[in-house]
Amino acid sequence: MNRYVCKYVYIYIYIYISSMRSAATAPFRSVSLWETHGTQLFLLVNSVALHGDHCPICQRVEEELHKLSHALNCSIQGAQHYGQCKNTESFAPTAPVLLQHYPLYRVSDAMCTGVDATPLDDRYQLFQERYDVLSKNASKKLLWWFKPRLILSGHTHHGCEVLHENLYPEISVPSFSWRNRNNPSFILGTFSRSDFRLSKCFLPEERSVLALYCSSCLIIALITLSQMKMFRRSLHMLNSLLRKHKTL
Repeated sequence: MNRYVCKYVYIYIYIYISSMRSAATAPFRSVSLWETHGTQLFLLVNSVALHGDHCPICQRVEEELHKLSHALNCSIQGAQHYGQCKNTESFAPTAPVLLQHYPLYRVSDAMCTGVDATPLDDRYQLFQERYDVLSKNASKKLLWWFKPRLILSGHTHHGCEVLHENLYPEISVPSFSWRNRNNPSFILGTFSRSDFRLSKCFLPEERSVLALYCSSCLIIALITLSQMKMFRRSLHMLNSLLRKHKTL
């Protein structure tokens, strides 16, 4: 069985850049569907285009998503040549993995756990739709249209695992930067047509790296000083020998 391994840190860089594009350049990049080996589907969506605020690309993206979901459903049902599915684009008959910058709607991070979850002081802070998370309406549309087997998102800078409607798992990947957290991480995933496995990889904690740098600098300084003392002793011994030689 073919398997596909993907470093999501690179995918999230793409999603972040895509979500920040201007309205003039974004339309042709707001929705991307990657198909690998004819068995895996990865759906990348520009979250900004789903805010429903009548932006220039919103309606176009929604129409494109609706058309794409219809084609995917036809492929899953194996009915590309019948009725309304006739002449639709063919894809691998599997639910896609949805990747986007904003998480789907959730009230807060109160249910999140783990070493990279939101700190307790901020965990119960309510999220604002279209700012911290997608709106309820946009989230329901994505779940209804695509029924993704996995949702991967970011934006909140903290890790979180949520099960939407008791069917659709979402994992929010924490920030991959020491600027936002002390223990940044990324995810490696292995996918087959019927299953997937994820593994989270952490960078060293920033305070550990700083402590290592400081310790290394201190050790180098001590070694340098000791070498300088030995060098001075050698010079002193050499001078003493030269003086004795002159007296002879």
